[in-house]
Amino acid sequence: MTKPVIICVDDEKTVLRSLKVELKEAIGKNYLIEIAEAGEEALELVEELLGDDYEILLVISDHIMPGMKGDELLKRVHELSPKTLKIMLTGQADIEAVGNAIKYAKLYRYIAKPWQASDLSLTVKEAVNSYLQAKKLDEQNAKLKCLNRDLQQSIKSLSASELKFRAIFNQTFQLTGMLSVDGIVLEVNQTALNFGELHLEDVAGKPFWDCYWWTISRETQAQLQSAVAQAASGKFIRYEVDILGAQQRIATIDFSIKPIINDNGSIEFLIIEGRDISDVYNELRLRKEAEAALVKAEQKYRSIFENAQEGIFQIALDGSYLSANPALAHIYGYSSPEELMAILNSIQHQLYVDPRRRQDFMTGIQQHGVVCEFESMICRKDGTIIWISENARTVYDASGTPLYYQGFVEDITSRKQAEAERIKFTNELFQLNQSFSRFVPSQFLQILNKESVVDVELGDQVQQEMSVLFSDIRDFTTLSERMTPQDNFKFINAFLKRMEPAIIEHQGFIDKYMGDAIMALFSGIADDSVKAGIAMVQRLYEYNLCRLQSGYTPIKIGIGINTGWLMLGTVGGKHRIDSTVISDDVNLAARLEGLTKQYKVSLLISGQTLTRLHNPTEYSLRFVEQVKVKGKSKAVAVFEVFDGDPLKIKEGKLATISIFEEGLFLYAKQAFGQAKQRFEEVLRINPQDTIAQIYLNRSLAQLQQNGFFLTMRDEG
Repeated sequence: MTKPVIICVDDEKTVLRSLKVELKEAIGKNYLIEIAEAGEEALELVEELLGDDYEILLVISDHIMPGMKGDELLKRVHELSPKTLKIMLTGQADIEAVGNAIKYAKLYRYIAKPWQASDLSLTVKEAVNSYLQAKKLDEQNAKLKCLNRDLQQSIKSLSASELKFRAIFNQTFQLTGMLSVDGIVLEVNQTALNFGELHLEDVAGKPFWDCYWWTISRETQAQLQSAVAQAASGKFIRYEVDILGAQQRIATIDFSIKPIINDNGSIEFLIIEGRDISDVYNELRLRKEAEAALVKAEQKYRSIFENAQEGIFQIALDGSYLSANPALAHIYGYSSPEELMAILNSIQHQLYVDPRRRQDFMTGIQQHGVVCEFESMICRKDGTIIWISENARTVYDASGTPLYYQGFVEDITSRKQAEAERIKFTNELFQLNQSFSRFVPSQFLQILNKESVVDVELGDQVQQEMSVLFSDIRDFTTLSERMTPQDNFKFINAFLKRMEPAIIEHQGFIDKYMGDAIMALFSGIADDSVKAGIAMVQRLYEYNLCRLQSGYTPIKIGIGINTGWLMLGTVGGKHRIDSTVISDDVNLAARLEGLTKQYKVSLLISGQTLTRLHNPTEYSLRFVEQVKVKGKSKAVAVFEVFDGDPLKIKEGKLATISIFEEGLFLYAKQAFGQAKQRFEEVLRINPQDTIAQIYLNRSLAQLQQNGFFLTMRDEG
């Protein structure tokens, strides 16, 4: 047989442990006490217990919990187990929450936190007793319904007068019967029979004192036999006695024997009556137990009050101390509670560093009835300053009138110091990360799933599809030879200072600077890298205008972009590590940047990048050719993006793009003469088209070579 279950629900483990200990002290080991830290967990526990045929007597739940609130939990529990009693145990439930719990969950009682152990103990005992009484009543009602069904069958065979008598006789809740003058059972009602799980034939015709109910002891039987004899002499007999019920249950009844006298003045028979008064005795017993528990709780509270590590206080409604425990005196630097209460007659000004905090504390508890984790700086008796945290609530009388305030004080100076040190450390770490981010990009850390540079370890790596951008200044070596080392650095930093924003503004980050060259990565869409490349070319145009005004020679750059799967990680040794990117796709981007020198253009992209553009028609681009780049076994499709070209050149390329593409097609078909005509037409319209000039030269070279071989053949 399984034990009845009581479930405690609270998101604070300390509260659950306290509840479990106090419940075990209150109701002993006859009940199984289960705990849950959240509403969802509690519902799963209820369903599991019900599925295993456990009887859930009581659910005690906090209101304010993450996720499901207490009133909603109790409502759901009520839907699963309507007979289970519910108690809400919290210090923060509002009227609406309590109302919901009463309306939808039939809340048994609401107890404010922090609770008084005696109040909780008495409430739980009352709830358990109420549940058991309700269960008993349900069982009796169920039996009564069963008996009523049997009675309906018997009624058909009874006469009208017998039916009326039996209806009255058997429907009474008292144990009633009829004896002969010498104590032989003539009749007993169904209530009496049911009480002992007997049938009429079990007792009819027997001496009343030999029937099952009275076999509890020989003394009880002898007392009844004497009482029958006295009633037979004409006396009304009444006394309280214990009798046996079904399954050896002992019940106390108020028992009486009344003689019935006929018209001739003689005693014709005896009427017996018995009323179960066990509940009255149980109530008296429970009351005594409750009183004893209250005394024990008061003793326990006094022990806690005197020996607690936390400061405990009671203050009057005007804010003056009513009581204080030794721990509070120690926290405030006094030798005893008596000394503390004698000296601190103006708490606001003597204790609080900022007197307004005391006023805020009193205002909060007066308005809301409770103050939680109220932190203040106070001045101890010796003048030292410490931090405290106060939790307090209003104590009310039965009519709801405030009596006093009761609370706890905790010294949190160490915690505050730790918090200050943590904040200082966090700020220093933030500054350190800010400094390191100039050497190791924060985006690189994010890709490696690292919060800080201090988390990076040698060998960290990840594989991801990204776009790689390489850029380089044309003829930088020749340019730098004409400058001093100081001018070289000034020039490079001035150039990089203008290029960096174009990359960052398009969601990229610079992996490394290599002299005048830049390697940048883009983890988002391929469009980001292309737009960054265009922006770099446009920023270079603006920079060159400034250089011309200052008397400097304009510079040119080449940009290559490729998209593919890259391996990002850290390499190095014990004393130094560096971030790096490894992939053939990185090398291809560098090769494309090198090809810009050959084609004398600013921006080339690979076919891989083109296929990943969300809207390729948004850009001004054209196919250049399939080239076999060093390091690649297969030819790579190369495209020029000329959105950043000067307006006149860009418009010329757009105007001739169809002619240019015809020339490429004819060249690929080895129709070099026709291809030559197309490229000449392109250059006539746009003389600065360097790629068209390259293809024209190639076509002329092919024609000359073919003509040479033709001449040799004719001469032969």
